[in-house]
Amino acid sequence: MAQNPDWVVFLQSLSWGAALKVTLAALLGGIVGFEREVHGRAAGLRTNILIAMASCLFTILSIEGFPLKGAAQDTARIAAQVVSGVGFIGAGTLLQTKNRVKGLTTAATVWLVSAVGMAVGAGAYFISIFTVILATLVLQGLRPISKQLKSQMRNGGNKNNGGE
Repeated sequence: MAQNPDWVVFLQSLSWGAALKVTLAALLGGIVGFEREVHGRAAGLRTNILIAMASCLFTILSIEGFPLKGAAQDTARIAAQVVSGVGFIGAGTLLQTKNRVKGLTTAATVWLVSAVGMAVGAGAYFISIFTVILATLVLQGLRPISKQLKSQMRNGGNKNNGGE
């Protein structure tokens, strides 16, 4: 009887554990993506979910798909390339107009969601969930403060400067 190729055995071994990880990554990416979507940002719900899922899957594949067979094997290489790829996506969200850069928070959010997906893929569930909660608090809670600071900077740093 013919033996299954290694890749078939690998796919069969992933089963529900990997599916649950990708699902958790999708949910966490969706939480951040929902906040971005509500505020009309370039990388919204679908984008953040897909980035979290892909980062999670790449991490699972780098850990499970290429087990260490010697000192020359380096499972972190795929994860490093995920970071590079997400940096490319994040750069696509940036716009420069009139000596201002727009989209920095969106780019940072894309990077963060990718890290969360990678953490879920590595099995670091607590820090993944904690990071999404903290990120949501930062995105929501600091928005009014950020708007106020920007307004003050546009008005010369002092609201009551009396036209001086």
